[in-house]
Amino acid sequence: MELTLLCVGDIVGTAGRRVLRDGLASLGRERDIDCVIVNAENAAGGSGLTAAIYEKINQYGAHLITMGDHIYRRREIIPLLETSDRIVRPANLPTGAPGKEYAVYETGAHHRVAVISLLGRMYMKGLANCPFVAADRVLAAIPKDVKIVVVDIHAEATSEKVAMGWHLDGRVSVVFGTHTHVPTADERVLPKGTAYITDVGMTGPYDSVLGRRKDRVLKAMISAVPNPFDVASGDPRMCGVIVTVDSGTGRATSIERVCFRGTPEAAGDE
Repeated sequence: MELTLLCVGDIVGTAGRRVLRDGLASLGRERDIDCVIVNAENAAGGSGLTAAIYEKINQYGAHLITMGDHIYRRREIIPLLETSDRIVRPANLPTGAPGKEYAVYETGAHHRVAVISLLGRMYMKGLANCPFVAADRVLAAIPKDVKIVVVDIHAEATSEKVAMGWHLDGRVSVVFGTHTHVPTADERVLPKGTAYITDVGMTGPYDSVLGRRKDRVLKAMISAVPNPFDVASGDPRMCGVIVTVDSGTGRATSIERVCFRGTPEAAGDE
């Protein structure tokens, strides 16, 4: 039996949340999606996540939520990270960091899907440990009867993401990259059965500079005077990949990029 997974890139601000809502509803009518995994690292005002927004994302149809380097930007989320079975912190944060290193979702057909979040270290600020060592450690802790494992590698460097794909080929079902907000065109199933893409892109406003207002970013770059990088709103899109996986082996059989384009008329209020 094949399962269909949807992995969605960084949700950015209000525009990202609205297009996620509309995009999941649209894909739900068109495709038989068994499990939806979203990166919500920028969902609250462009940085971090709140408990209220977490609940909205679940209501829109997400089953599992990953994060990134802004995971603790909104401290109110910390108690939820400790108690929720649907959200994970990067597994290579220092020992004692709040949150869970992996989560497992059971589909309607009783297939179990695990998710792991990892932070890259190249060109990234923070205190992350080696993501490769962390991946090995967490994989060893996941119950053996969980055949489908999805890894979100939240990293800046393409080389680090590609290396992670090869490191995990044949040991996980999917490795998808996030963080850069720019979708790449290198999706493929690796030789041992792992679906891979360097970055699935952003779920948010594409009439922007990586989700931020163009005028603000340009002014800062041209004048060298710091400006607040307010979140943009135009041209909302939900970007991600749809992956089919053999439920018995956990191996991916296909991967395709998806991009749902929202409209201002369809956005409405949350």
